[in-house]
Amino acid sequence: MRTFDKSTKLDNVLYDVRGPVVDEAARMEDEGKEILKLNIGNPYPFGFSAPQEVILDMLSNIRTSQGYSDSKGIFSARKAIMQYAQLRNIPNVSMNDIYTGNGVSELINLCMQALLDNGDEILIPAPDYPLWTATATLAGGNVVHYICDEQSDWYPDIDDIRSKITDKTKAIVIINPNNPTGAVYPKEILEQIAQIAREKELIIFSDEIYDRLVMDEYEHTSIASLAPDVFCVTFSGLSKSHMIAGFRIGWMILSGAKDKAKGYIEGIKMLSSMRLCSNVPAQSIVQTALGGYQSVTEYIKPGGRVYEQRECIYNALRDIPGISVVKPHAAFYIFPKIDTEKFNITDDEQFALDFLHEKQVLLVPGKGFNWMQPDHFRVVYLPNVRQLERASEKLREFLSSYRQHK
Repeated sequence: MRTFDKSTKLDNVLYDVRGPVVDEAARMEDEGKEILKLNIGNPYPFGFSAPQEVILDMLSNIRTSQGYSDSKGIFSARKAIMQYAQLRNIPNVSMNDIYTGNGVSELINLCMQALLDNGDEILIPAPDYPLWTATATLAGGNVVHYICDEQSDWYPDIDDIRSKITDKTKAIVIINPNNPTGAVYPKEILEQIAQIAREKELIIFSDEIYDRLVMDEYEHTSIASLAPDVFCVTFSGLSKSHMIAGFRIGWMILSGAKDKAKGYIEGIKMLSSMRLCSNVPAQSIVQTALGGYQSVTEYIKPGGRVYEQRECIYNALRDIPGISVVKPHAAFYIFPKIDTEKFNITDDEQFALDFLHEKQVLLVPGKGFNWMQPDHFRVVYLPNVRQLERASEKLREFLSSYRQHK
C-alpha cells in the first residue's frame, strides 16, 4: 500500500509553541478537562481587546478592501510605517523599502526563502522564537545558534557570536525585545553586533515585534538606526502592541546598504508578488494604529495589566524552591530556570507533560525555543493575576514532590 509521509525538508523543523505538549493538552480538553494555557502570546482570549478606534476603522474600510492591493501594501499603511521608521531613526527608508505581511511570520519565511541556498549559514539566538530556526532550516540554511547569557540579563554573548562566524555565514538575527526571555538589549550591545555585521559583511535581521511593549523606563533602540552602512531588515507589526494577533498585519523595513543587496531585494520582490498581497482589511488600520495616542502604554506602566501580571509571575516564580528567574522588561514572556539536579530532570518536554497531566497547566519547554539544556520553560503572563497566582501555586505543589523518572 502506498503511504504519504511529510517531506524530508521538515525533518529538522520544530515549532513546539504548538507542538507535542500542546497536542496532549488538546486531547485532554476533548476529554472535558479545563487547561490553563500559558503557551502562546495570544492576547484576545485573556480579555485584551484592540482599541475601539482601530476596530471602527477596519469596519469603515471593509467595503473598499475587497480587492488585491499592491504586493507591498496599500499607500496609507506603508506611508505610516515609513513615518514610524523615521521616528525610530531608521535611516534611508522610502515607501519602496516597506513590505506588509500577514503577520511578521510570513515575512520571516519570505526573507529566508529569498536568501538562503543549501549550506548557507545564519546566526540565530538561543533561546529563539522557533519560527526563525524553522524557516531558515526549511529554506536549506544551516542554523548556527549563538548564546544569550542568562547571567547577563539574557543579552547576546558577543564573543560567542564572533566565534561562530565562518565564510558561509550570510546573516545574523536578533530578537529585541526578546521572546522568550523578555530582555531589552542596550545600545552598547547593539553597537557591537552592528560592528560585527559591518566587519564580516553580514545582513542584520531584527525582529522588533515587541518594541512598543517595553517596561521599567527601558528604552528600545532599533539596531538599523546604528548601522546606516549595513543592510538591515527590521520587522514589526500590530499583533502584540494592539492585541490583534488574529488580524495578521506585520511589516518589514529595508534600510542601510541596499546597493549591496540588489539581487536579494529582487528575490524578496518576486516572493512578495507571488503571494499577491497581505490582508487588505488589516492594512487599512495601520495608519490609525500607529498615529496618535497609543493605548498599549496603559498596560505597561505600574497599575496596568501587563505590568502587574509581570510583577505577579516574577515574584511567584522566584519564591518557588528550585526555580530561579531573570526579570523580563518587555513583551509578556518569562523564561525561568529549573534546578535539574534537584528534580532529576533530563527531559524538559517530559517535565512539561508531567505538569500538564497532574495540574492541567500548559507550558512550553525550553527545547521549544532551541535551548539545548533541559533546564528552562516559558510562561506567557497574559492571564489575569488570579490565574497566574493559581498556576504558580500549582507549580509549587507539583515540584514539592516531583522527581522525573528516567
